[in-house]
Amino acid sequence: MITGVVTAAREAVLQVHVQGPAGQTTMEAVLDTGFTGFLTLPLAVVMMLGLPFAGTSRATLSDGSEVGLDVFEATVLWDGRPRVITVLAAEGGVRMGMAMLMGFRLTLEGVIGGRVQLDRLPSPGRP
Repeated sequence: MITGVVTAAREAVLQVHVQGPAGQTTMEAVLDTGFTGFLTLPLAVVMMLGLPFAGTSRATLSDGSEVGLDVFEATVLWDGRPRVITVLAAEGGVRMGMAMLMGFRLTLEGVIGGRVQLDRLPSPGRP
Protein backbone atom coordinates (compact mmCIF):
# COMPACT_ATOMS: atom_id res chain seq x y z
CA MET A 1 0.00 0.00 0.00
CA ILE A 2 1.18 3.51 -0.87
CA THR A 3 -0.37 6.48 0.90
CA GLY A 4 -0.49 10.21 0.39
CA VAL A 5 -2.69 13.20 1.13
CA VAL A 6 -4.93 15.82 -0.51
CA THR A 7 -3.26 19.21 -0.02
CA ALA A 8 -4.78 22.62 0.70
CA ALA A 9 -4.23 23.32 -3.02
CA ARG A 10 -6.60 20.39 -3.72
CA GLU A 11 -3.86 18.22 -5.20
CA ALA A 12 -3.44 14.53 -4.45
CA VAL A 13 0.22 13.98 -3.60
CA LEU A 14 2.37 10.93 -2.92
CA GLN A 15 5.99 10.62 -1.85
CA VAL A 16 8.24 9.13 -4.54
CA HIS A 17 11.77 7.87 -3.94
CA VAL A 18 13.88 8.26 -7.11
CA GLN A 19 17.35 6.79 -7.63
CA GLY A 20 19.98 7.41 -10.26
CA PRO A 21 23.69 6.68 -10.73
CA ALA A 22 24.70 9.89 -8.90
CA GLY A 23 22.28 9.78 -5.96
CA GLN A 24 18.75 9.51 -4.71
CA THR A 25 16.01 11.79 -3.44
CA THR A 26 12.50 11.63 -2.05
CA MET A 27 9.97 14.24 -3.13
CA GLU A 28 6.25 14.88 -3.34
CA ALA A 29 4.63 14.11 -6.69
CA VAL A 30 1.23 15.42 -7.74
CA LEU A 31 -1.04 12.75 -9.24
CA ASP A 32 -2.01 13.83 -12.75
CA THR A 33 -4.52 11.47 -14.38
CA GLY A 34 -4.32 13.50 -17.60
CA PHE A 35 -0.63 12.53 -17.94
CA THR A 36 -0.19 9.08 -19.47
CA GLY A 37 3.53 8.69 -18.66
CA PHE A 38 5.29 7.71 -15.45
CA LEU A 39 6.92 10.80 -13.92
CA THR A 40 8.11 14.30 -14.74
CA LEU A 41 11.06 15.85 -12.95
CA PRO A 42 12.70 19.25 -13.27
CA LEU A 43 15.93 19.08 -15.32
CA ALA A 44 17.96 20.15 -12.26
CA VAL A 45 16.80 17.02 -10.38
CA VAL A 46 17.51 14.82 -13.42
CA MET A 47 21.06 16.19 -13.57
CA MET A 48 21.60 15.90 -9.79
CA LEU A 49 20.66 12.19 -9.94
CA GLY A 50 22.75 11.60 -13.07
CA LEU A 51 19.86 9.89 -14.85
CA PRO A 52 20.89 8.29 -18.14
CA PHE A 53 19.48 9.86 -21.30
CA ALA A 54 17.04 7.55 -23.13
CA GLY A 55 15.94 9.73 -26.07
CA THR A 56 13.32 12.34 -26.82
CA SER A 57 9.56 12.23 -26.97
CA ARG A 58 6.78 14.45 -28.31
CA ALA A 59 4.22 15.42 -25.69
CA THR A 60 0.82 17.05 -26.13
CA LEU A 61 0.09 19.62 -23.45
CA SER A 62 -3.33 20.36 -21.98
CA ASP A 63 -3.71 23.34 -24.33
CA GLY A 64 -3.21 21.04 -27.34
CA SER A 65 0.27 22.29 -28.20
CA GLU A 66 3.10 19.80 -28.76
CA VAL A 67 6.59 19.97 -27.29
CA GLY A 68 9.68 17.81 -27.46
CA LEU A 69 10.91 16.52 -24.10
CA ASP A 70 14.06 14.67 -23.13
CA VAL A 71 13.48 11.20 -21.68
CA PHE A 72 15.64 9.65 -18.96
CA GLU A 73 15.69 6.35 -17.10
CA ALA A 74 15.36 6.15 -13.30
CA THR A 75 14.64 3.61 -10.61
CA VAL A 76 11.87 4.34 -8.12
CA LEU A 77 11.13 2.47 -4.94
CA TRP A 78 7.47 1.64 -5.54
CA ASP A 79 5.36 -0.30 -3.06
CA GLY A 80 8.56 -1.58 -1.47
CA ARG A 81 10.05 -2.78 -4.76
CA PRO A 82 12.54 -1.20 -7.18
CA ARG A 83 10.92 -0.30 -10.50
CA VAL A 84 12.70 1.04 -13.59
CA ILE A 85 10.70 3.80 -15.27
CA THR A 86 11.08 6.58 -17.82
CA VAL A 87 11.16 10.17 -16.64
CA LEU A 88 10.35 13.24 -18.72
CA ALA A 89 12.42 16.33 -17.96
CA ALA A 90 9.86 19.13 -17.58
CA GLU A 91 9.66 22.24 -15.49
CA GLY A 92 6.57 22.93 -13.43
CA GLY A 93 6.88 20.45 -10.62
CA VAL A 94 6.96 16.73 -10.10
CA ARG A 95 3.99 14.97 -11.76
CA MET A 96 3.06 11.31 -11.50
CA GLY A 97 1.05 9.93 -14.37
CA MET A 98 -1.19 6.99 -15.14
CA ALA A 99 1.66 4.67 -16.13
CA MET A 100 2.76 4.68 -12.46
CA LEU A 101 -0.76 3.79 -11.31
CA MET A 102 -1.25 0.79 -13.60
CA GLY A 103 -1.82 -2.36 -11.55
CA PHE A 104 -3.07 -0.37 -8.55
CA ARG A 105 -6.43 0.77 -7.19
CA LEU A 106 -6.52 4.50 -6.38
CA THR A 107 -8.73 5.65 -3.54
CA LEU A 108 -8.87 9.23 -2.33
CA GLU A 109 -10.91 11.23 0.10
CA GLY A 110 -11.97 14.46 -1.59
CA VAL A 111 -11.32 16.76 1.37
CA ILE A 112 -8.33 18.85 2.42
CA GLY A 113 -6.08 16.50 4.37
CA GLY A 114 -7.91 13.50 2.91
CA ARG A 115 -6.14 10.20 2.47
CA VAL A 116 -4.81 9.11 -0.92
CA GLN A 117 -4.18 5.39 -1.15
CA LEU A 118 -2.84 3.02 -3.80
CA ASP A 119 -3.34 -0.72 -3.33
CA ARG A 120 -1.71 -3.32 -5.55
CA LEU A 121 -4.30 -5.24 -7.60
CA PRO A 122 -4.09 -9.03 -7.76
CA SER A 123 -2.20 -10.27 -10.79
CA PRO A 124 -4.38 -11.74 -13.54
CA GLY A 125 -4.97 -15.41 -12.89
CA ARG A 126 -4.33 -15.04 -9.15
CA PRO A 127 -6.99 -14.47 -6.48
